[in-house]
Amino acid sequence: MRTSTPVNPDPAKLPVIVLHGGPGMAHNYMLPLEGLAAEGRTVIHYDQLGCGNSTHLPDQPAEFWTPQLFVDEFHNLVEALGFSKYHIIGQSWGGMLAAEIAVRRPEGLVSASICNSPASMELWLEGAARLRGELPAGMDESMKKFEDAGDIENPEYLGYVDEFYRRHVCNVVPTPPEMVASDAQMQAEPTVYHTMNGPNEFHVIGTMKTWSIIDQLHLIEAPCLVLAGEFDEATPETWAPYVANISDVESVVVEGTSHCSHLEKPAEILAILENFMESKEA
Repeated sequence: MRTSTPVNPDPAKLPVIVLHGGPGMAHNYMLPLEGLAAEGRTVIHYDQLGCGNSTHLPDQPAEFWTPQLFVDEFHNLVEALGFSKYHIIGQSWGGMLAAEIAVRRPEGLVSASICNSPASMELWLEGAARLRGELPAGMDESMKKFEDAGDIENPEYLGYVDEFYRRHVCNVVPTPPEMVASDAQMQAEPTVYHTMNGPNEFHVIGTMKTWSIIDQLHLIEAPCLVLAGEFDEATPETWAPYVANISDVESVVVEGTSHCSHLEKPAEILAILENFMESKEA
């Protein structure tokens, strides 16, 4: 766990717990959100079970890795920290986890920011298919051939993956070091990512392939912010159910950004998140 304690703490500002994506990508690429501490707010980063600096369990069966596991882990963390009230910010899978937490209506949850996240993997796959179809001519067809043959480590296939990522995952060149660090640790120990998601962002064949939170979103009572990038792999149809089904919700699309909006326009994202949290503390 990594705690960013403000130099000048503001007692009116509640702590925020950051939920990283993947599943299994570790917290490194979310470190720009430490900038929220400059506003007087305590920021908590932690590596979810199975990745980064947390305990690795490569021998656990696929059925071990469930959303409930990570919900329980989150509540254990909150209890250990002694927080009676708090905000959560989740990105990608972290936003999905934020929704899983929020539908259970924990007493201390003041707000949830769901960033770059789908409300169902069926919608995610439909959006990914559309974005793949918009790649340069022939790429999508070639990728399908490699996937059907199980040849997803082929350098040609990986080149197509990189092109998709450049357009829709992180458009900063060179790739920010925080993102490189998260990806490196995932590649070194890919159990969680490969089990729950699959080999990459758009070839989802893991246990989360059929996941959906849509039919539970009406249960959320905490105010929610839904944030996405203009060119996000989390396409508008993937996050629209959050906006349609959560009673107290705001949404924003950040121009010029993709899936990692916080790495591409960090100052703008920090301002959006801080203003939202402040408004729910007023």
